[in-house]
Amino acid sequence: MSADAPRLGIGIIGAGRVGAVLGAALRAEGHAITGAYAVSDVSRERAAELLPGVPLLDVPAIVERSELLLLAVPDDQLGPLAAGIAATGLVPGGQLVVHTSGRYGTEVLAPLAEAGCATLAIHPAMTFTGARDDLPRLLGCPMAITASELFAPIAAALVVELGGEGFVLPEGDRALYHAALAHGANHLVVLVDQAREALARIGIEEPGHLLRPLLEAALDNALRHGSAALTGPVVRGDVGTVASHLGALDDLDATALPGDPADTSATYRALARAALDRSGLPSLTEQRIRALLEDPDTEDA
Repeated sequence: MSADAPRLGIGIIGAGRVGAVLGAALRAEGHAITGAYAVSDVSRERAAELLPGVPLLDVPAIVERSELLLLAVPDDQLGPLAAGIAATGLVPGGQLVVHTSGRYGTEVLAPLAEAGCATLAIHPAMTFTGARDDLPRLLGCPMAITASELFAPIAAALVVELGGEGFVLPEGDRALYHAALAHGANHLVVLVDQAREALARIGIEEPGHLLRPLLEAALDNALRHGSAALTGPVVRGDVGTVASHLGALDDLDATALPGDPADTSATYRALARAALDRSGLPSLTEQRIRALLEDPDTEDA
């Protein structure tokens, strides 16, 4: 939106990690936050921190007083929420409704579109902590836009105000897009947590400090070069080293405390098989490593 574009009254339904941060970013651009809906104590505290002075209201009150509704709720709640708001009959024609789900485009907001709303889907390709540290991370952040041709310029303008870089994502591509992001980001967290736990088990006091240079270099290389960045015993064909890794990780899982995850060996095997598929190793070496990975009880001859 241009500097002289009208400022909007924005209501936030879902003051979670995403909604509160985006609300703070839009408020910094001069928009008024008319109210926020927050259920949990954590969400209420987050709203107080990021949106000081904004009243906490119920959904009908927010709908009635807002020109733009920002729906930042879990994916499975979005459809019922849209249908519920439409059923109240409170939405006036021309009201903007934006959701932040990566999974959905605008079809999930169809009841609101039928009620006369302009519906938009804007998904920042970023993981949120729900703290002020997230605000500078919005700068240059890719944001997926799904909207009709008529409303796409509005979505693009909102992305610019958030500091992001918008790109158009067709409705039918949203599921695979979101799966790719979740697979990369969420499963990366699991992988790093497992590596940290393994190092902590042998007495490394700051495993994150030890891992950081290696993991940052690996991530950078992977983003630049894809599978060509693979290194390590699997792609080198070091059968004995893979066997020793599996033995150590099996012991790690076997001695996990009750209630703690004991899944590192299984994760290593699954990801090592994926690395093996990308390795281009000679057939015999590949077969030996694959047999080792498929059978937890197999030992290198």
